[in-house]
Amino acid sequence: MKHTIYLAGGCFWGVQAYMEKLPGIVETEAGYANGNTENPSYEEVLRKATGHAETVRVVYDPDILPLMLLLKAFFKVVDPTQLNRQGGDVGTQYRNGVFYVEKADRPVIEDAVAHLRELYGSPVVTEVKPLENFYPAEEYHQHYLDKTPSGYCHINLFDAEEFIRENGLF
Repeated sequence: MKHTIYLAGGCFWGVQAYMEKLPGIVETEAGYANGNTENPSYEEVLRKATGHAETVRVVYDPDILPLMLLLKAFFKVVDPTQLNRQGGDVGTQYRNGVFYVEKADRPVIEDAVAHLRELYGSPVVTEVKPLENFYPAEEYHQHYLDKTPSGYCHINLFDAEEFIRENGLF
């Protein structure tokens, strides 16, 4: 059985590469979510007020990687207290959020965010919303760090291996 969740955590290159290292991830796709224009280009998202967030569609097997654990992995590399930025990327398109398609996922996401509020001294600004829309990014953005290993990434991809060890996901 497969489930889908949409994760916005700054530049989608790093989020996609990190997620693909985790057991139970079936498929990922970089794109633009929850904006107010149809089929935006990267340039439009970057330079115009489209409202889209760089987002990764994550298809996963909840029997291997339950949603709560997947969110724990996500928040290992995304700072939920940063408004409209992650790493060196700044702008509303780099906001962090969890966008769901199944209503049953909302309480799990809200529990994860509530736990984060206990951990951080700063307010948690992670958006938790139903997915309104998602448009795949251009092909050159898909699996970008596989194609360009020396490309910019605000995420330490070795954190995936550490997460796998810490949580017994061999």
